[in-house]
Amino acid sequence: MRFSTAELATRLHGDLVGPDVVVDGLAIDSRATTSGRLFVPIVAERDGHDFITEARRAGAVAYLTQRAPEGGTAIVVGNTAAALTELGALARATLEGDVVGITGSVGKTTTKDLVSHCLAAAFRTVASERSLNNELGVPLTLFNATEDAQWVVLELGARGIGHIAELAALTRPRVGIVTSVAMAHIEFFGDLEGVFRAKSELITSLPASGGLAVLNADDARVARMADLARCEVLTYGIEARADVSATDVTLNDDLQARFTLQTPWGTDQVGLELHGAVQVSNALAAASAALWCGVPLESVARALGQVTASTLRMDVRHPAQGPALIVDCYNANPLSTEAALRSLAALGSGTKVALLGRMAELGDETAPQHQRLAELGAQLGLRVVGYATDLYGDDRVEGVTEAVDLVRTLTEGDALLVKGSRVARLEEVLRAYGEAIGDPSLA
Repeated sequence: MRFSTAELATRLHGDLVGPDVVVDGLAIDSRATTSGRLFVPIVAERDGHDFITEARRAGAVAYLTQRAPEGGTAIVVGNTAAALTELGALARATLEGDVVGITGSVGKTTTKDLVSHCLAAAFRTVASERSLNNELGVPLTLFNATEDAQWVVLELGARGIGHIAELAALTRPRVGIVTSVAMAHIEFFGDLEGVFRAKSELITSLPASGGLAVLNADDARVARMADLARCEVLTYGIEARADVSATDVTLNDDLQARFTLQTPWGTDQVGLELHGAVQVSNALAAASAALWCGVPLESVARALGQVTASTLRMDVRHPAQGPALIVDCYNANPLSTEAALRSLAALGSGTKVALLGRMAELGDETAPQHQRLAELGAQLGLRVVGYATDLYGDDRVEGVTEAVDLVRTLTEGDALLVKGSRVARLEEVLRAYGEAIGDPSLA
């Protein structure tokens, strides 16, 4: 969105230093700054103020600061993070359209991609990039939206009770989607009921008139949220009775699903480019929201089949040599890891190895959940190998070199799952393996 720095300084109760200029969008990473943007330095592990000069060189025409200005056009504020939230609120007030908010323990990013693609078939649509779903990423997405956007699709993440309520107050969603309630970031919520309370904050925030709650009927805790909704509710599911459902689900050799989409708006066939049976549920969530918003059924079915996986998320690859790969190492929790193990069991016919990094933020459930998944892997006929962790048992490798050596023992017809939380940095294994076999696509 475009604003003058004089307007922004007034809104932020800040002091404008330097000439009044017009900014078009904002950035919080100097490396992502482009011409015309406002740079907002955030004080975290690294102090963004140290990168103001770099941001200006990259094209930022103005910047916020808590320090003394460094030349050019600056808006001096007391707290840049608080100012960022205020900029998000300004952008939301300026936005002509409505917001779709998406939360859940797993599936947020893929569902966001599916929803935005479906809505874009009929409306001017903006969506958050990657997984920008917190108090920094959400205002960033709002401010970088175009004023005439009819729908803005946002992930809303939480690391504690009250976080989603705060994001919902900022974004004022008209449509809310909850994909799952599972054991993710459990150390911040206490237990699954804590996760339920946190995720349900999205549903209780929706407007009673003209709002829509889209709920996963296959997840009992998500289904319970219907009792909390003041607005219309649409359910989706495969196993449970639901308003929007999938029948005749089949998977091809690359784990891509084809199914019949059953909805109150009619029936159509869908073939997904995404990999894994779990993606059917995400597609149903997206279809529910898009159909309710007015996208024609045939456009929804077509759009669902055009979405590809985001980086490091449930992507099946076939390098020129070696095993088939399931790359799903952007993050991990027990529910997503179980789904990935079942996908591995369905892929190929040779040896199947799951290279699993640690699942973070599980609190007291850390040991039992890792053990449970190791036992599930054995039941499915998989070899489960821990990456830099003994939580899955004694079969483990300690670093990139050992992991690459393990992968190179596998051949065509075999299959490997690479899965773990971000702290495991399993993408480094993929990069090193790609370099070892001369396949730059893995780097």
